[in-house]
Amino acid sequence: MAVYTYFGGMDGLWKALRQEGFTRLAARLAAVKMSADPVRDLAALGAAYLATAMENPDLYRVMFDTGFDLEDTGAADETLHRLVRAIDRAKTNSRFRNEVDPLELATQSWLIGHGLASLVATGPLPHQALAYGVPMLTALFTSAGDEPDRCRRSVEHGWAGAG
Repeated sequence: MAVYTYFGGMDGLWKALRQEGFTRLAARLAAVKMSADPVRDLAALGAAYLATAMENPDLYRVMFDTGFDLEDTGAADETLHRLVRAIDRAKTNSRFRNEVDPLELATQSWLIGHGLASLVATGPLPHQALAYGVPMLTALFTSAGDEPDRCRRSVEHGWAGAG
């Protein structure tokens, strides 16, 4: 009962749990060391996202329960904007075409990671399905203008920490 009193009821507890999940995810993504290869870095950010979900599947599930507001939406926004900044770097380094919209590509990348995390960490797919991230991200980043073989090597290198 003390827990509910401290958080002002079940809604407050759920809200605090969602916030904690995004705070942890933002910290995990911030800990990813950026390299000279922005495409590798995008894959490494995806791997860190998946690792967070795999380590705490129940917290991960709560994070996306939008029936409860976040106290600080900045933590959730920062997770997406870290991807946007990596995509901007890839454009600057001529890995992606200039006309690529960084927010759009970041969202598409997030969809791949979130789908894998949801289906493996909290759903029906086995852990081995995480390997599908490499061909999916390679296809996405190649469609943004990266050279296929170079892209695959970069994604494989960054994805090595997934799960």
